Amino acid sequence: MGETQVKQNLKRLAAGAHWRGGWQAASLIFGSDIFLSSPLDTCRSLVRIALSERFLPILWFSFSRIAGGFLAAFVLGVSLGFLAHRSDLVRELLAPVVLAFKSIPVACIVVLLLIWIGSREVSGFSVFLMAFPALYLATVEGLGQVDRKLDDMLSVFGVGRLRRLLAHTWPSVLPYLVATSRNACGMAWKAGVAAELIGTPMGSMGERIYQSKILLETADLFAWTVIVVAVSYACEKGFLWLLQETGPLTLRLSVPRGGEHVVASQKPEGVLLKDASLGYGNTVVIEGVNLALGPGERGVLTDASGVGKTTFLHTVANLLPVLAGCVQAPRCLSVVFQESRLIELLSAVDNVLLVGSGGNTREDVRTLLLELLPAEVLDRPVSELSGGQRRRVEIVRAMAHPSSAVLLDEPFSSLDEAMHEAAAQFVAGYLAGRTLLVASHAPEDAALLDAQQLSLK
Repeated sequence: MGETQVKQNLKRLAAGAHWRGGWQAASLIFGSDIFLSSPLDTCRSLVRIALSERFLPILWFSFSRIAGGFLAAFVLGVSLGFLAHRSDLVRELLAPVVLAFKSIPVACIVVLLLIWIGSREVSGFSVFLMAFPALYLATVEGLGQVDRKLDDMLSVFGVGRLRRLLAHTWPSVLPYLVATSRNACGMAWKAGVAAELIGTPMGSMGERIYQSKILLETADLFAWTVIVVAVSYACEKGFLWLLQETGPLTLRLSVPRGGEHVVASQKPEGVLLKDASLGYGNTVVIEGVNLALGPGERGVLTDASGVGKTTFLHTVANLLPVLAGCVQAPRCLSVVFQESRLIELLSAVDNVLLVGSGGNTREDVRTLLLELLPAEVLDRPVSELSGGQRRRVEIVRAMAHPSSAVLLDEPFSSLDEAMHEAAAQFVAGYLAGRTLLVASHAPEDAALLDAQQLSLK
């Protein structure tokens, strides 16, 4: 345990001792165990309750219903959140229900539930109705913040929806769910015990608290309150730990182990545009494009910035629709985008394996990466790598992926002269007859890649 942690623990102990001392002093001032039980009397009652035969059944009664209601709210809230993100109709249908659950006071909900279902299950349903809106809205908000560019990259590489969910979507939504659950777990116990206090189902914590109040057993009332707080705290910490652990778990599950599913080499396909108008939405960036690159040929676009090279490559990659004219593009592509598109928490090796490596094992991928990267960075999260190192990971990923054509958008822009040449040689060496289309500001790239110079004008 570090020195900082020891100091923090001492501060917590000091704060706890301070408030316990204040509690003891207040109980002496009032001089009435009925009005304010002392810490010692509360501890005696706590020990007596915990050692009684009825304690565990009472604890299980409340825990099973409150935890069950919260877990049901979590599963349904997250599931419907994903559906609402994909369907505007689902979102509109759920909007008034979520608003109603958020707005109706818990006491009113409990009374209605007592009429409909009775007292024994009222706490579980109350917790569900309290937690569901927060978890649903957190899921919708988290999905709205998912990086669409990364999703597009994974889609272009042919990564299936399940692995995209595991590698990118779930880790992106997880912080929103953790933050919401941190509050919702505690609120679940408050709502559940409050429902039990109103409904007083036999054998519940709420019923025991109510009996303590009726019989003026203040020490027991304090003891049961301590138990509720302790169980609520333990449930919150346990659930948050499990929830946070799903992040690393889904990342591990998303990465193929390599060598299991050998993908056949793709037949090279060419690129053909006839009188094509390209752009975003209704905005035309460039029109009247005529370009032909045959299967297995290599071409480098060397037009100036702003002409539309990136728009052109995105259209060929089927990320943008053609606005007019005709575009014939390969179906299976490897791409290096202009900006970095990597799964930040995965290592360089796992980023390459994630998109499918044509049967390459982890060691095969490491061997490829070692041609452009030092060994000590291969197993570190790519978020820790420099811009040039990240770029080289993307180049290796593109060349390791089995495809019929390779699209590279300014692939060597963040590399020094020596590494620029080494990376170009790597691309040429692992092209294996595939069609190559590169957008570059460096005219010498055509010679380095043994490619013809092309123009969109």
